[in-house]
Amino acid sequence: MSEIRKHIDVVAGAILRGGRVYGACRSYGDYAGTWEFTGGKVEPGETDEAALIREIREELGIEVTVEELLGTLDHDYPKFHMNMRLYICRHVSGEPELRVHSEGRWLGLQDLYTVRWFEADAELIRRLEAYLR
Repeated sequence: MSEIRKHIDVVAGAILRGGRVYGACRSYGDYAGTWEFTGGKVEPGETDEAALIREIREELGIEVTVEELLGTLDHDYPKFHMNMRLYICRHVSGEPELRVHSEGRWLGLQDLYTVRWFEADAELIRRLEAYLR
């Protein structure tokens, strides 16, 4: 009998400012030390855009606009299945605060591969790299 795995539906933002994208290092759980795009779960009845604006405000204390969908991914982790939609976002105001992450920085093209991203993000990183060129 196959095990039923938890399904997580998330949105994330590739937050752009001056040709750089904001990356954040997870500070907790099984994936502490892994870099990610800021985002989170979509609540019932919430649009992707509303969820992304809310999550980025909660986690970083900044305001963004959501522009376009860059890509989606489905990935099986050991404990759950994740569906993620990555959106291009533009930084509007505020300076990122480390509320739930151990580190964060604005990464240029030359910096994208200097941090350890979630394994599932590899294809989205390639799409982001092409978008930024």
